[in-house]
Amino acid sequence: MERKSKVRISATRGLPNPTEYVQLLDGELRDWAFNEERAPEFKDRWRTDVYKVPNDVPLDLEIGTGNGYFFAHHANGNPTRCFVGIELKYKPLIQSIKRALRGGAKNVRILRYDAWAIDELFSTGELNDIFIHFPDPWEKKRQWKHRLIDDEFMGVAHELQRPNTVIDFKTDSLDYFEWAMERFKRSPYKVEAETRDLYQSPYLTTNFITHFEKLWTEKNLKINYARLRKP
Repeated sequence: MERKSKVRISATRGLPNPTEYVQLLDGELRDWAFNEERAPEFKDRWRTDVYKVPNDVPLDLEIGTGNGYFFAHHANGNPTRCFVGIELKYKPLIQSIKRALRGGAKNVRILRYDAWAIDELFSTGELNDIFIHFPDPWEKKRQWKHRLIDDEFMGVAHELQRPNTVIDFKTDSLDYFEWAMERFKRSPYKVEAETRDLYQSPYLTTNFITHFEKLWTEKNLKINYARLRKP
């Protein structure tokens, strides 16, 4: 029996009044941006059929690209690595891929998809590093079930990543960070870095300030950071 998709977002196709961003997704930027229907078609084939590179070239993933500053930074700073982003909202999705392309990147693609269903997009051992920066913290207790970081997600991510790769995690929510750390420490990953004040830690030297991070630090909010490694 065919497994039912876990995607919970509305379909792009058939939207009654598509915005300019929706039109770009399935139009001018079609080669760079994939809607929720097209994206799963390339599972296990991203390197060979989309990026046209050998199987040993690293393929990194950012979950939740936002306005795309880190997305563009990582893509343009690592031209020998492939980079794919996941974003739900049409405007930041298009902003992210445009920002990377303006910088000259050719190694990028972006997908509209549910992050918690990444096993519908990638196969076992297909991914290298994963970046999760400032995910929705879902602060209220009744909302915790919506948090991306849970035991199931950690198991899925571990299966999809190659050995000796990392998960890079940042959040301004201390509550979410503590929640995530509990799940990180009981996962198969090794916690390689952990701080509740990134700007007063040795990890700051390699940190890229995202758009959201700049907003939070201007309000004197502390940034929580963790890096996990798959042995």
